[in-house]
Amino acid sequence: MNDFKNNREHWATRAGFILAAAGSAIGLGNIWRFPYMTGEHGGAAFIVIYLIAICLIGYPLIVNETVLGRVSQRNPVGAFKALAPNSPWWLVGALGVFTGFVILSYYVVVAGWSLAYVYKVIVATGSPDINHAEIFKNHIASIWEPICWQALFMILTIGIIAAGVVKGIQRWSTILMPVLFIILLILILRSVTLPGASEGIIYYLKPDFSEVTGRTLLGAISQAFFSLSLGMGVFITYGSYLQSKDEIPFSAASVAGLDTAVALLAGFAIFPAVFALGYAPGAGPGLVFITLPAVFAQMPLGIVFGVLFFVLLSIAALTSAISLLEVVSAWLIDEKGWQRKKAAICMGLVIFIAGLPAGLGYNVLDGVHCPGLKTDLLDTYDWFANSIFLPLGGLLSAIFVGYIWGTKKAVDEANKGCTVFTIGKWWSILIRYVVPVLIVAIMAVGIYDTLSK
Repeated sequence: MNDFKNNREHWATRAGFILAAAGSAIGLGNIWRFPYMTGEHGGAAFIVIYLIAICLIGYPLIVNETVLGRVSQRNPVGAFKALAPNSPWWLVGALGVFTGFVILSYYVVVAGWSLAYVYKVIVATGSPDINHAEIFKNHIASIWEPICWQALFMILTIGIIAAGVVKGIQRWSTILMPVLFIILLILILRSVTLPGASEGIIYYLKPDFSEVTGRTLLGAISQAFFSLSLGMGVFITYGSYLQSKDEIPFSAASVAGLDTAVALLAGFAIFPAVFALGYAPGAGPGLVFITLPAVFAQMPLGIVFGVLFFVLLSIAALTSAISLLEVVSAWLIDEKGWQRKKAAICMGLVIFIAGLPAGLGYNVLDGVHCPGLKTDLLDTYDWFANSIFLPLGGLLSAIFVGYIWGTKKAVDEANKGCTVFTIGKWWSILIRYVVPVLIVAIMAVGIYDTLSK
């Protein structure tokens, strides 16, 4: 393990790690998925449950995974091999790598849509009478256009990963994250100043718990998992680039805070505008690609704000995509001895090919379904990742630290170098009891809910 520690590249600054990790967490889950989930589940009541899930599950697991990475200085597979040698626990790390692979394969499809809409929103908002649903439908129904945008996005991701931890991931995260916040604030200022925006703000901030159902609870907890990049090996990998002097509890809190802030701010950018211009908040996944272009078309300077929004969405997608590709690349670098550039290019290409069916599910593979599921192929990828792989990875890593490796070791490791605050017994209780129970519950309800339809 010492060779890994001595030869491994590390984050140049604490801020670099926080921005990179926050960039991983801040992605399509915040700006694309969170708003429509909030709209579908009754607004503010969903947000309250989501915030509770962040505190009870999200933060403990961020610390948990980051500790495993830093103490081992390895990728997810290598981390479990180092901490539990000659045991099958390395399979938990393998699950994380596989989950990152699966999520990135369909993630780049949606990311390609967002990149395409930087251009398409100009056409859409420039023609007030245009059918926005038809534009989006035609885009995803074509074969080669989405594939080209998907390929372009993957090339950008590969280029950053190939450049390395400091020169690639950290450098671009420190550039892209401030830009993301600036664009988001500009959009919020425009949205909340529209006539009639107050109705959207009230909807967003006033909880109606009569709307809460089992699906609301499930949606909020699964959103926390998806949004924070838990259970996919990201924080183990990024944690492995930390040194013992780097603070974990404060950094983890900063990442969770920044991620949650962007998700909440995205709502302020979207819902006031949606209500002001008379659209439905529960428009589902089409909220971003169908409803919002229609909203921008009716706004003064709509083209400018439309372009800014989809640039924002593309930046958020890119910061998450680089973390997912880093997970699978780090596995090849650490375990197989591959050069970084070779690992990034080869895995990027394989993931791109693996994601093609998800994009083709709206054209040549339309009507193809997984047995037992009635969803399109992209939603099928998403269901397996979010309902099984992510929570299972989080559950097993919590069990490993709580009952195998030991929470005392984890707390001692996490508290090294701390100057702001430390974790203690409360964290151990959450990891040993609260997190596993809640994850098992969410998995059971999610699987039952899907298969009983």
